[in-house]
Amino acid sequence: MRNLKMTIQYDGGRYKGWQKQKEGESTIQWKIENVLKRMTGEEIQVIGCGRTDAGVHAENYIANFHTNSELSVETMMDYLYEFLPEDIVVKSIKDTTERFHARYNAKGKTYVYRINNGEVRNVFNRKYTYHTSVKLNLDAMREGAKYLVGTHDFQSFTSQKPKTKSTERHIKYININKTGDMIEIEVDGNGFLWNMVRIIVGTLLEVGMGHMKPSDVGRILEEKKRSESGPIAQAKGLCLKEVHY
Repeated sequence: MRNLKMTIQYDGGRYKGWQKQKEGESTIQWKIENVLKRMTGEEIQVIGCGRTDAGVHAENYIANFHTNSELSVETMMDYLYEFLPEDIVVKSIKDTTERFHARYNAKGKTYVYRINNGEVRNVFNRKYTYHTSVKLNLDAMREGAKYLVGTHDFQSFTSQKPKTKSTERHIKYININKTGDMIEIEVDGNGFLWNMVRIIVGTLLEVGMGHMKPSDVGRILEEKKRSESGPIAQAKGLCLKEVHY
């Protein structure tokens, strides 16, 4: 039995997230498992590094699966490239150790949220960026983001129901950079709760637009109430950049 590690790139725009919910539902996992089943003749379970919400994209999503197939990784790559839809690409496949588990072995993830802050939306990147013509105060957003760096209870920044499981996470850094009209918010942490990055971004956008003060971010963190934080930022602006092992 082989254990194979995959690096996957996908445009999540027309999918209901990574995780298979029910048979036939359009998810990334379901699409890949179906092609692998046809390729190997086996019932394949693909283990993902975590869930991504409906509409969220990934540059380097990590997954693994077990198979008895003796096909070369090159043959597998060619097959997947031919039969997966054009918005899902397996960038690499490698034989790995039996003990490797894409989710349990992950030590952290880096997400990037992209914002077009120009006067008008850009028709060529509109599927991958959130557009606002309101000029954002990046210094205020950076000041607010500082409150989130470190180990905290992020109950205010998740759609997860209170007390279902631990809401403590560690944020290593939040970088906010601008090139031309494009703003990128990069968030790196040891793990993320349901909608956590999108709620962090939505809250920082409120700060950037002047609807909140930077210090409000610290207060919201202490309140531990979802109702205190900003709205969930649109899914299409979010991309999983890297998974760390």
